[in-house]
Amino acid sequence: QVQLVESGGGLVQAGGSLKLSCAASGRTFSSYEMGWFRQAPGKEREFVAAITWTGGNTFYADSVKGRFTISRDNAKNTVYLQMNSLKPEDTAVYYCAAELRYRRSVSSDLTRRGHYDYWGQGTQVTVSS
Repeated sequence: QVQLVESGGGLVQAGGSLKLSCAASGRTFSSYEMGWFRQAPGKEREFVAAITWTGGNTFYADSVKGRFTISRDNAKNTVYLQMNSLKPEDTAVYYCAAELRYRRSVSSDLTRRGHYDYWGQGTQVTVSS
């Protein structure tokens, strides 16, 4: 099992930047593939970004491609989401998710909310116009 704790959310003006962190418990962090999702009020939780267990492959939603960057530091048991050029429509609660790497059948699994068994409590990101 793994426990996830997100941090780094806050209030920022449009065009600004934030860096989210997700710290994972346990000694097998490198066995997990990680994702970031977000949920705005009244909307479904949606995929934002994902990274494979080695960090060698990353995936992004079209809406954030070129603005957000996901990365991981297995030595620190942490995954990051660098968010640049933020827009008001990026306002949401951002969730970190984890799943064991052997559970993935195809790359697109990492973009599916249902693929992940482990979730953090979320961190609020608010972008003002």
